Amino acid sequence: MPTADARPDPASTPAGSPSVEVATVGETMVVLCPAPGEPLEHAERVAVSVGGAESNVAGYLARLGHRATWVSRVGDDPFGRAVVRHVAAAGVRVDLVTVDPAAPTGLYVKDPGPAATEVHYYRAGSAASRMDPGALADERLAGARVLHLSGITAALSASCRALAEHAVTDRPLPGALVSFDVNHRARLWPADRAASVLRDLADRSDLVFVGQDEADALWGTADPAAVRRLLPRPETVVVKDGAVGATALRRDADPIFVPAPQVAVVEPVGAGDAFAAGYLAGLLRGVDTVRRLRLGHLVAAQALGSSGDNAPVPPWAWFDQLLDAPVEAWSPLDLLSRDLGWSGP
Repeated sequence: MPTADARPDPASTPAGSPSVEVATVGETMVVLCPAPGEPLEHAERVAVSVGGAESNVAGYLARLGHRATWVSRVGDDPFGRAVVRHVAAAGVRVDLVTVDPAAPTGLYVKDPGPAATEVHYYRAGSAASRMDPGALADERLAGARVLHLSGITAALSASCRALAEHAVTDRPLPGALVSFDVNHRARLWPADRAASVLRDLADRSDLVFVGQDEADALWGTADPAAVRRLLPRPETVVVKDGAVGATALRRDADPIFVPAPQVAVVEPVGAGDAFAAGYLAGLLRGVDTVRRLRLGHLVAAQALGSSGDNAPVPPWAWFDQLLDAPVEAWSPLDLLSRDLGWSGP
């Protein structure tokens, strides 16, 4: 891991290592969480984990057999080392993570409540908030097929917003498809301030992921067709509607809707990242749009059934039997059952 403005350690990238397929860029933080259902103010102990949208996507892609690298910045502190170790353990390359000796690693704390879990962020002035367009200048990113980022990065600071704008406008990775997850976080910036920025970043990307609920909150778009009209330039816009399903709207093609399978929800955090990773894995493997959407749903199902931000994934044989299922078998698909040959690691 390089320190700020220093050359990376050559040992962190083994000689002859394969080039990256997917580069993701964004902040990952340490997560503190009390026991399920225990309010934070009464907690005597908390569990320590790691979470970040873009590293989550990279982690799922690595577990699915793709070469992913995560570009970011962490503090020169125990939290930063924990973050990098966690992301690397998923099989993601971390040699483009910069260590900043002058800024801390970001932190967020979960506060479980009777209706929902509230999240408290401690990320202002974090090392990742000091990223800028230079983060994507490294020659080791050459040849990447996909560059994935999210709207979270644009909310962190002026330099991070410049990084996001650079990624979608200047295309620093020639030939790479730019994938953008809107990922609006109201605690970082309210909808009235975020709406125009996120719309502009999305419309200059090639592939966009957005939840129907967040699109409605940001732009007042009531259905996938309205989202597509608002974002005319991307090759594909994928609109996710929670447990209902997801719609892919490609330019000059009819919309394709694939319903979501039934799944027991343990924790919804990270499911959108898992869906994006599944869809991108399908894109990288050259499967059709229906199978890309199915793969997104199936990987998201693993996240929904896990309490962590990055769940294990089944072997490809498990996916294959469902990706090729006839429509009449997919539509009522119930992953609550355990007769599909996968019950975890």
